[in-house]
This record gives sequence, structure tokens and C-alpha cells, in this order.
Amino acid sequence: MSLIVQKYGGTSVGSVERIQEVAKKLIKFQKEGHELVVVLSAMSGETNRLLALANELNDNPHGRELDVLLSTGEQVTIALLCMALEQQGIHAVSYTGSQVKILTDNTHNKARIMEIDDDKIRKDLVAGHIVIVAGFQGCDEEGNITTLGRGGSDTTAVALAAALKADECQIYTDVDGVYTTDPRVVSEARRLDHITFEEMLEMASLGAKVLQIRSVEFASKYNVPLRVLSSFTEGGGTLISVEDPNMEQALISGIAFNRDEAKLTVLGVPDHPGIASQILGPIAKNNIEVDMIIQNTGHDGTTDFTFTIHRNDYKAARAILQKTADSLGAREVIGDEHIAKISVVGVGMRSHAGIASTMFECLAKESINISMISTSEIKISVVIDEKYLELGVRSLHKAFQLEQNGQ
Repeated sequence: MSLIVQKYGGTSVGSVERIQEVAKKLIKFQKEGHELVVVLSAMSGETNRLLALANELNDNPHGRELDVLLSTGEQVTIALLCMALEQQGIHAVSYTGSQVKILTDNTHNKARIMEIDDDKIRKDLVAGHIVIVAGFQGCDEEGNITTLGRGGSDTTAVALAAALKADECQIYTDVDGVYTTDPRVVSEARRLDHITFEEMLEMASLGAKVLQIRSVEFASKYNVPLRVLSSFTEGGGTLISVEDPNMEQALISGIAFNRDEAKLTVLGVPDHPGIASQILGPIAKNNIEVDMIIQNTGHDGTTDFTFTIHRNDYKAARAILQKTADSLGAREVIGDEHIAKISVVGVGMRSHAGIASTMFECLAKESINISMISTSEIKISVVIDEKYLELGVRSLHKAFQLEQNGQ
């Protein structure tokens, strides 16, 4: 008998009919002998509806009151699922985050989990109940309701799995696993049976939207095996876990890409110690995240400094950089809002040479120019012109034979 924590997203509980389908799935698992703790999101669209109501009354609502409002979405789904199970003669009990209790810090709208009291849940499991917990929420030490921010229900599920030492944490969503790349771009993209935490963290940070990065970090830290499955189709999904030293790793597990990039360059900056700090310090002070950085030193004692940021931050970052450039006596500031980033990810890179040359050769064959390169132990990222993004992804997917099983 295994203890499983399952999480169902908004589309999975988006109607009474879908909640009944989830109930049937849970009954099947219980009959197989599993102990079940279930974490639910609000119905799809509900959190946005509640936010819209708040904004109609107040365009800058107080964080505490916003959390009180937003936490009601999950309260609805957990109660309805319990009712659906009881209708089928199954004992189930629902808990809000504060009833569990999931203790968080007091940062409203993006609180972090500090501790989970699992006593009530364990007693219910011993009694043979299915335990239904509201995702996305907790409470601080004062008893105020808090919410965990984007992807909060995934984080709740992983945190509960870690606290309960569950055998597996299963995330049910509207896709049936993690793919080698986005199937909407490459029709031959293949679902992966297994991927490591490191690879998933890289892919999530690079724009793969299957799982929120916070939940993967949590799972990796506490070594909770994660499985991504579809609520609507049968299948084994994708298991995300630690690297298995006995398993032959694929060279490349996937290709991630991000269209939301922009690039800024300051030309002709006097080359002296601390110049990077002088350029990037004001950017960081304005909470603008910098991704890739390149510095080229010329023969005339000046340097050209290039970095990438999120496209939404382009205008603000350019204005800050222009001020810095003026104060440093730089020649000019130039920028490009029409770039994209493609990354190949795989733990197999550690033990295999030639991945970078294969990548560069593949893009060169398609006459795709690379303007920036960055690498880590298990990732190579390049910046290219946005209009060549899909061609680049398709070509690389083919070059690394990702459409074939076992590659």
C-alpha cells in the first residue's frame, strides 16, 4: 500500500461533471489499496473572476483582503469533491490551508510555506478517509489567510508529499506529461517517460510551462518523486526524480525556447574594473532580471556590454541603461526586441562531447545566425532572431533525433 498525494488543476475540476470524473478516479485508486491526499485548485477561470471583482471595487486592493477573497475558490472545489465522494459511499474530509494547518510567512499574495502540521491528515488516513486539501493557501502565525502565488497548488501538493513522506506526488493537468519540446511547434515531439529534477528545473526556467519552478525546486530539495499526468487520458505520464546513476542517460532530453526576450547593448564603455557592476547595478535595483551577459573588450580601451532581459522590461531597462551610459561616457545604447532563446537540455551532456558543435552546425545549415551563447553543465542556450525560432527548434529536434524513443 502506498501513500500518494495527487493534485488536480483548474481544468480538471472546472465543472460538476469533471469533479465527478475526479471522484471516480480517486475511488479506483483507493480500491487498489492506496492512501490518498488530494490537493485541488479553484475551478478554471475562478481566480481571475475573483480578481476582476476586487479590481472593480479597488484598483489596488489590500493584500490581506485579497487573500481572503482568492482563497474561496479552492474552498468551493474541495467541498464539492467531498460531496461527490460521499454520494458514492466513500468517506472523505476536506480542509482549507489554515485548517490543516499549512503555516506560511506573512507575505500576502506570494507567501512561502514554513511548516505543515500533518497530525489531522494522518489520523484521517488511518481511519480510511480520502483527505481533500485546498491548494494555493495557508495561514501565517497570526491566523491570517495567505496565498502562495502563481503555481501555488503545485507547491502545496509537493510540500504535503514531503511532510507526509509520500511515495509519489502526482500532478494531474491538461497535458499528459513533459515533452521533448512544445508539440504545437514540432508535431513529432515525444512524451518523456522520465526526466531528472535538474533537467526539469532548467526547462521550467527556460519557459516550459508544464510545472511551476517553485514546486520543482521543492520536490528536488526534499527528494519527492513527481509525476505529471493528464486528467483526461490514461497513461503513465512523466516521472521527475533524481538522476539514476545506473540508467543510461539520453544526450538531450528536450529543447526549450522563449519568445519573450529582448537584448540591450551599451557600446564603447570605458574598460575598467567594476564596469559590469556599474551597468547592471541600476537594472537590478529596479527589480529587472538579467539573463545572458556578454562583454567584448576592444583594442581602444573600451568594451561593448550586452545582456538579455524579459521583453516586458525592455523600455524601462533601456531608459535606465541610457542614463548609465551617459554618466559613463559610453558611445551609444542599442537594443533589439525581436530575439528569441533556444536551449538544449540534458544531463547526458556531462559525459558526452560534441553537443555544442552539433547544435551550432545544425543552425548554420539553416542559415540561422547566433548572436549570444551561454552554457551550464546540462544546458546550452543561444539567442537568435525571433523569426527563425520555430525553424531552429524543428531543426534541432531532428538533429538530436528526439522524435525517436530512447534517444
